[in-house]
Amino acid sequence: MEADKIKDSIKRAAQDLFRKFGYHKTSVNEIAKRAKIAKATIYKYFESKEAILHVLLMDYIKLSVDELINTDIPEMDEEAHLNNLIMKTCRLSYTVCNEFIGWDFIRESTNSQDFLKNLSNELEDLLVMSFTQLAGIRKHETYPQRLRFLIKCSKSIVFSFAFTSVSDSDVRKNFVSFQKEILPYLVKAAILV
Repeated sequence: MEADKIKDSIKRAAQDLFRKFGYHKTSVNEIAKRAKIAKATIYKYFESKEAILHVLLMDYIKLSVDELINTDIPEMDEEAHLNNLIMKTCRLSYTVCNEFIGWDFIRESTNSQDFLKNLSNELEDLLVMSFTQLAGIRKHETYPQRLRFLIKCSKSIVFSFAFTSVSDSDVRKNFVSFQKEILPYLVKAAILV
């Protein structure tokens, strides 16, 4: 049980520091100091600072996806439901990048872009699995592939405008444009059999 407490302490300290200073500007020494443990203890539980970030993000994403999937939306058809879930997922992806990692670091670091790509792929797998387990969703044999298409397209579009936007207001405008002008067509393509 002591190991779980130490691991949780490391995660809480890292999350606080990543949100306050960003991933790039937070050192393992600072995480150890905030968690009130030795630096070597961190490496006993996590192989790197990136591994801590990965665990934090996957915990956050799993909790958020569970909330997205399990939220009852009365009388919503499949198309409207998927549209709603994809928008929430896109906002979740943006929030993860904005709050935990920091866009400047993502734009400048090849390692962070690879990390983000791997994380994004894990999110995609989690979403496909969660969506296909929803009650009331048609279980056509190509549905998982169509859903993966919808998620991949949405991810690509959202990340492209997040990487190229100058301000938060630009991002908001792009989200609105995506939601009104692109997403309805992607959803229709994904659910048509």
